[in-house]
Amino acid sequence: MSATAFIAREIFTGSEIQTGRAVLVKEGKVVAITEASAIPAGYRKQELAGYLLAPAFLDLQIYGGNGKLFSAEMTTESLDAVYEYCLQGGCTQFMITLATNSIEKFIRGLEVAREYRNGGGKGLLGVHLEGPYINPVKKGAHIEKFIKKPTPEEIKLLLQKGKDLFRMMTLAPEQCDPACIELLLQNGIIVSAGHSNATYEEAIDGFYQGIPAATHLFNAMSPLQGRQPGVVGAIYDNNDVRCSIVCDGVHVDFASIRISKKIMQDRLFFITDAVAEVSYGEYVHVFKGDRFTLPDGTLSGSALTMLQAVRNGVEKAGIPLPEALRMAALYPATVIGRQNQWGVIQPGARADFILLDEELNLLRVIVDGEG
Repeated sequence: MSATAFIAREIFTGSEIQTGRAVLVKEGKVVAITEASAIPAGYRKQELAGYLLAPAFLDLQIYGGNGKLFSAEMTTESLDAVYEYCLQGGCTQFMITLATNSIEKFIRGLEVAREYRNGGGKGLLGVHLEGPYINPVKKGAHIEKFIKKPTPEEIKLLLQKGKDLFRMMTLAPEQCDPACIELLLQNGIIVSAGHSNATYEEAIDGFYQGIPAATHLFNAMSPLQGRQPGVVGAIYDNNDVRCSIVCDGVHVDFASIRISKKIMQDRLFFITDAVAEVSYGEYVHVFKGDRFTLPDGTLSGSALTMLQAVRNGVEKAGIPLPEALRMAALYPATVIGRQNQWGVIQPGARADFILLDEELNLLRVIVDGEG
């Protein structure tokens, strides 16, 4: 790869906006940020016409895109389609997600994900299994017949088959023996509390055990009430747990996002929760203009891109642009322990960038310093 100096009007590093600077990139990684007037010899200069160069986004929960739902069509071509959908919203890294299903289906999904990665597929961080160890009371759009309680033997099977691809699991802590949660945590799985009807005490116990995250705040979880704080109250009250939110104004009202942001600050991050319209397979999603539903009308997924989530955060929830950008990049990278690799523009980080105009339209996506 050639050495390139990307010169932008403004550069958002993940912590601050700098002007009159250039990002030096070599072999797909950031070497330095320097004055635009002091670019070393040997770097090919690229003058970027847009307003802002920023770190590309990461999506930790996406099921499909560009007409392909991974659970309905488990092929590497489906993952290619999801990656292309991600790029359209400024996202270069994604966690393909499978909703509650049979263990056999999960294992097949892990196998296809491995085929995709081994074949040179781009952007795949791993597989997020949302279920099946959830609470049927908070199943949402999930299929109840597949919901179950975990056993150590079944978790060991998923770990064995998943190896380095099984990265994240959403579960209801009140449905799981603490030993099963501990088994996941000890094997490096990012456990996220979700689709849960836990009491405040049950949720707090799960967080104290080491559960570091929670899934789509407010959706499919026990609410915050005066006498029953529920999962939402436990998330607010714990200073370490991080939680995703679907910023589309459908899954969650924008006022609730604004209030939650004030409480949680850097612990709240964006996901798309995006699906694709399909009329076959276990999950049939119907497109309704700004959302997807099951045929019976149950909300089943968003039509968001990560960039639209950022725009909504800024324009509808009143979140300052630098913070909204962090919610789509640095904060999800922090959840997976990659905050020095993605979500920042600093020496040693991956050279995955987006270029935006003043209206936050996407002008360009740069992956590994190319594009």
